Amino acid sequence: MTSVDPQRNPRPVPAATERITLIGFRGCGKSTVGSLLASQLGWPFRDADRVLEERLGCSIAACFAREGEAAFRAHESACLAVILATPAPWVLATGGGVVLAAENRQLLAEAGGVIVYLEADAPTLQARLASQAHRPSLTGASVVDEVPALLAQRHGLYAGLAHLTLPATAAPADTAARLVALARDRR
Repeated sequence: MTSVDPQRNPRPVPAATERITLIGFRGCGKSTVGSLLASQLGWPFRDADRVLEERLGCSIAACFAREGEAAFRAHESACLAVILATPAPWVLATGGGVVLAAENRQLLAEAGGVIVYLEADAPTLQARLASQAHRPSLTGASVVDEVPALLAQRHGLYAGLAHLTLPATAAPADTAARLVALARDRR
C-alpha cells in the first residue's frame, strides 16, 4: 500500500476515487504513467497537453511562440475546466505549469479524486528534457538554467496540491502499479 506523509502532502487521500490526476514538472513522466495507469484500470486517459493542442490546432511550442505565455496559460485554464467537467472515471496527465494559476489549483482540488505529484529533481529533469527537442523553453534559457529556477518556483505548488507524492525516478510501470492498487483499494 502507498503511504502518505502528512508533512509532504497535507491533503488526505480521498476515501473513494474514480479520478486520478497526475501533476509535476514537464518530463517527469505524467503522460507515460497516466497512459499505463488508465490502461490497467480500464479508464479513459486524458493528456491535457494533447487535448490542448487539438483545441488550438497547433503545438504548444507554436502557441507559445505565436501568442506568448500569458495567452497560452489562458488556453490551458479553459481546457482544464473542460477536461475536469467530463464524467468519471478518468486518469489525467496535466501540463507542467498548470499549477501556476490559482484558479487551476482550485479546479483541480475541487474536481475530486486523487492528485499525485510525480516528483523529480532538477538533474533528472534536465537529462530528460535535453533529449526531447519538442519541449519548448519557457524562458528562452537553456534547460540547464531553466529547470532549477522553474522547479524551485513550482515544487511547493505541486506538493501543496497533491494528496500523494511519488518519485518520478521509479519505473513508470511500477508507479502505475502502485496507483492501480491505490485506486482499487478506494473503490
